[in-house]
Amino acid sequence: MNIEIANRLVNLRKNNNLSQEALAEKLGISRQAVSKWERAEASPDTDNLILLARLYGVSLDELLKTEDEIPLSKEEAQGISDSGEVPPSSDDDEYVHVGFGGVHVKDKDGSEVHVGWDGIHVDDKKSRDNVHIDKRGVYVNGQKYDKEWFSHHHHFPFTLIIVLLYILAGTFFNAWHPAWMLFLLIPLWHSFVSAIKNENMHFFAYPVLATLLFLCAGFFANAWHPAWVIFLTIPIYYPFVSYMQGLRKEQEYEEYRSPYSDEDTEE
Repeated sequence: MNIEIANRLVNLRKNNNLSQEALAEKLGISRQAVSKWERAEASPDTDNLILLARLYGVSLDELLKTEDEIPLSKEEAQGISDSGEVPPSSDDDEYVHVGFGGVHVKDKDGSEVHVGWDGIHVDDKKSRDNVHIDKRGVYVNGQKYDKEWFSHHHHFPFTLIIVLLYILAGTFFNAWHPAWMLFLLIPLWHSFVSAIKNENMHFFAYPVLATLLFLCAGFFANAWHPAWVIFLTIPIYYPFVSYMQGLRKEQEYEEYRSPYSDEDTEE
């Protein structure tokens, strides 16, 4: 590691009133590893760099900036990366980079998504939120959560998964269209969770499901007609749900009332 970066790590740790032991405990590593970083004998991996940046409230660029010029390989000097792809021309550019290390996507506002062997990492500059999922667990804004917390609070990262699937479909199969239809699954998922939670299927976004089915029939089977008939089921769905809920309430009322009716009969 560059000595300038190593010194910066020391200063940031001390400015945040952390000992090497305390920092190691937060990162889930040994104190010796922290010591090697600060002596420039070793470098943090990608996961730890992201956690350090979040912990200290700085960007990765600030954490890793250096006055020393980093030499380029012959391929990089010619504008080609080792994976055979053209690297981004500027840190401010948006790009999609696919290589053996995984998929890295950067937006114009600096937001980044990385999917690789080391896990999934999301840095949203707009909301200033960070989500990192790796072998150590799930970290949201630097705080670790376990699977029970996610299941209890229904914070399953479904939107993130859809975004990643869309990027992969477009990147590897050039299927940006019609893969955009995957985004219709997002309101379907959240409305389904709400419907189950509230025990009321009125919360389910059935019109979105009808639209998705219509588009699939049209794009994949060229059956725009008669697939439009699917939309006629929308005004039928909600009265049907109301009717079924009414039957359920009547049944629950009869089950509640039956013991008292038997007592009245005996008297």
